[in-house]
Amino acid sequence: MRTLAIILAGGAGKRMGAATNKQFLLIDNKPIIVHTLQIFEECRAIDGIYLVVNQKDLPMIQEEILETYRFNKILKLVIGGRLRQDSVRNGLEAIETPCDIVIIHDGARPFVSPSFIDKGIFLMEMFDAVIPALPVKDTIKAVSKEGFVQKTLERDSLWHVQTPQTFKYDLITKAYREGVAKKLYGYDDATFLEHMGKKVKVIEGSPYNIKITTPEDLIIARGMLSQLKGNL
Repeated sequence: MRTLAIILAGGAGKRMGAATNKQFLLIDNKPIIVHTLQIFEECRAIDGIYLVVNQKDLPMIQEEILETYRFNKILKLVIGGRLRQDSVRNGLEAIETPCDIVIIHDGARPFVSPSFIDKGIFLMEMFDAVIPALPVKDTIKAVSKEGFVQKTLERDSLWHVQTPQTFKYDLITKAYREGVAKKLYGYDDATFLEHMGKKVKVIEGSPYNIKITTPEDLIIARGMLSQLKGNL
């Protein structure tokens, strides 16, 4: 089966508070996005990568990332959209060669393992969509805009969703097109399949597979890397 990856690196990263896109911040002297790309580059099951970037970051991606690190599997740079779902749709529409499976991953999650990517692909033999998630540990409350508790949610059925999310290409493409036509908002990629009434298989993710969003996340990631070296 031909498998392609869409890696999202087009976010503004406002919560990081940095002068540059968070994807270019350094961990172990390499940009975050480089760590992520190297994992997918080295994963044998991945046949090609579509890297979705912000228009203003295009020169930096070309000069400081692609020319420096020489990734062989990047097939195309795709300009992202205003929302994350717009960027994913642009990535899907940019795929020109036939494929069976698409994996969608946040570029700011640099600690996913190749074996975990392989697991999602393997499960495509049984499911249409596979997403990783972790069970919620804390008590979760719904709170009003005024700051008052509305209700306490049942923790046993709540999960923190991660990426990479793995889909059959034809199905996720159809889901996005229908979602756009209906002006739906997707909190993640699987949301669009849920609107179609399709079943999405959840598998347990990894606590190390963090998304680097805030300065605190960056501190955690830098400390985590030394522990993970050689174990991904």
